[in-house]
Amino acid sequence: MLTITHTHEEGTLIDGTSRGDGTAEILRATGWRWGRSIGTWYLPHSRDRLPNPWKIQRTVAVLRAAGFTVDAEVSLDIRPTAEVEAAKIERQADRVDALDAKAERKAAAEVAADERAAAAFRRLPEGGEPIKVGHHSEGRHRNAIAKAHAALGRSVEAGRDAERARGRADAARITTDARYSPVTVANRIEKLGAELRKLERRLTEDVYDSERGYRPATADEQARRAERLAPYLEEKRDQIAYWEGVRAEQIATGRATGYDRTNVQKGDHVKIRGSWRRVVRVNPKTVSVETGYTWTDTAPYAEIQDRRRPE
Repeated sequence: MLTITHTHEEGTLIDGTSRGDGTAEILRATGWRWGRSIGTWYLPHSRDRLPNPWKIQRTVAVLRAAGFTVDAEVSLDIRPTAEVEAAKIERQADRVDALDAKAERKAAAEVAADERAAAAFRRLPEGGEPIKVGHHSEGRHRNAIAKAHAALGRSVEAGRDAERARGRADAARITTDARYSPVTVANRIEKLGAELRKLERRLTEDVYDSERGYRPATADEQARRAERLAPYLEEKRDQIAYWEGVRAEQIATGRATGYDRTNVQKGDHVKIRGSWRRVVRVNPKTVSVETGYTWTDTAPYAEIQDRRRPE
């Protein structure tokens, strides 16, 4: 008996599989991955999201076709975005701690490998003495050179491992800051808004009829859609409200500039990515600026770092 479960907090998981039972090949082919840390198969990018019905139904169908008994327990309850983000920040902090500890272990291993390599080279004859072919010391000399060469290789590889581990730890440390950078937050609000509008359009979009082609959806069909999409609309609106609150706070504290077409005019000079440009046109979501050539560039208002009036 296999059971596919989905919760907003844990994502989509499957229980009841075992090594060699034939499920691994099926799950891998349908987009699942093995989670070593959680000890089960999971659908990537399903945590902190509502379920993907198509992927779950497809997995159930394929497993049943292969002779497995499968049940699905799917929850449509959502967690507030503020709670989701707090959990992400906590997980990222734990990841940083784990990577820091790994980087320290790799650094210690690098130091030990360097010491072993230095000791191996000290055992070589002084002054770069050549191998005395045929002498009783030839074998010992060649072995010492081989050991020194191998120790040097291990030292170099340990140094690379330590550098990679430190790089991963440093990258993880700035992930949360990057996620909350003003430009990223503004772009995320735009993206979520587009996703919400797409969902809202699905409420009233036409229905395909095999005999008559596309036709307007009936009131009953629209009502069923509204019921099915309600959790997804609620989730998207909550996400937008959260990130709009984050951006409002960033503008209030001066971390974000908050420029838009109401306070930027043609002829203004704006600072974008460290360079000052003259505004030639203000658009609903972007500003067009001179480049010094025959063409103009456009940039979102969120990327404007400063503004100067022509006077």
